[in-house]
Amino acid sequence: RMAAAPPSYCFVAFPPCSKDGLVVFGKNSARPRDEVQEVVYFAAAAHDPGSKVECTYIEIEQVPKTHAIVLSRPSWLWGAEMGANEHGVCVANEAVVTREPASESEALLGMDLVRLGLERGATAKEALDVIVALLEEHGQGGNYYEDGSSCHTFQSAFLIVDRNEAWILETSGKYWAAEKITEGVKCICNQLSLTTKIDAEHPELRNYVRSQGWWNGDSDFNFSEVFSLADDHLACCSGRESLEKQGGDVSAQAMIDVLRDKDSGVCVDSESFLTTASIVSVLPQDPSFPCVHYFTGTPDPSRSIFKPFIFVDDVKSVPKVQSPSFGNDDPAKKIPRFQEKPDRRHELYKAHEWARSLLENDQDKGQKLMRIMLDLEKQGLEAMEDILTRTEVLDP
Repeated sequence: RMAAAPPSYCFVAFPPCSKDGLVVFGKNSARPRDEVQEVVYFAAAAHDPGSKVECTYIEIEQVPKTHAIVLSRPSWLWGAEMGANEHGVCVANEAVVTREPASESEALLGMDLVRLGLERGATAKEALDVIVALLEEHGQGGNYYEDGSSCHTFQSAFLIVDRNEAWILETSGKYWAAEKITEGVKCICNQLSLTTKIDAEHPELRNYVRSQGWWNGDSDFNFSEVFSLADDHLACCSGRESLEKQGGDVSAQAMIDVLRDKDSGVCVDSESFLTTASIVSVLPQDPSFPCVHYFTGTPDPSRSIFKPFIFVDDVKSVPKVQSPSFGNDDPAKKIPRFQEKPDRRHELYKAHEWARSLLENDQDKGQKLMRIMLDLEKQGLEAMEDILTRTEVLDP
């Protein structure tokens, strides 16, 4: 059993720390080394009254309308590690360990709540409200990994961002607390970080922890002190200083550089875990400007290229970043689950493996290929800046 939560990192930078009045969001998703993440798009949709939606482990009530979303997700599950919707809302999930053991009973995963928040929330606050309501109704639990030999369970933390504000949401079971952010740089990782600044919470949160003997009711209520194991809450978060040093110039490129930094530990490459996918999103505070989202769709951002996505009226599916579907024969769906592991690699993942092999075995050719790919990435970033500049010029 892996007791430690994977060391993922999420960041957001608001003006005045970010460049050109932009909100910049980023996340590295650390997962088991051999896990494949895919990038998938789902169009906005209307749903019949009384219809259900099948999440990773359980079925819940569907809503009348869901927003268009783009997700980076472990390809065996329904939910996502991170993603965005057509309204400029971004959500990322962190697995955390608290003094309350996470449930092995199958319920909603933190990754399911990411997708549900994006599908149902047109603002960060709406997504927050969706997530906590579903958490209270259905609970969280079940195996976080595609592993038939052991059940790996965690509580959940979230970074929920839109053009105007962000919410840090941390949970333990059905209980939760949240902090609102509107300026500066913020980082969350696989440890609780909320302290005494709490802007929303479960209505019974304080009564519950008092009944457990975790808080006497006299001292200031500090969420991470109450719920953390030992002093886990004291050390978070690598990479924040790197962004703060940018002053008022945190850009998409600066966020990418932080996500690629192995020396700081933000880019994870350990025996158990690897940064299996990454995202950077640029959210102009002016709603007339389009949001731009960059996904790697492949492991290790220091060896992957961030590729842009913009919501438009007729989004074309990209099969090269989608894993094969096994339908009802998928070992993740059959009970008992995870009795075998199918090959979930998509075409881009296989191409990435080939490029990585080239980098390792033929340094000259590998470095040449990397320069070509980084040049293409740079062109994408410059095109994004050009779009925003032209939009600004055309704006009356």
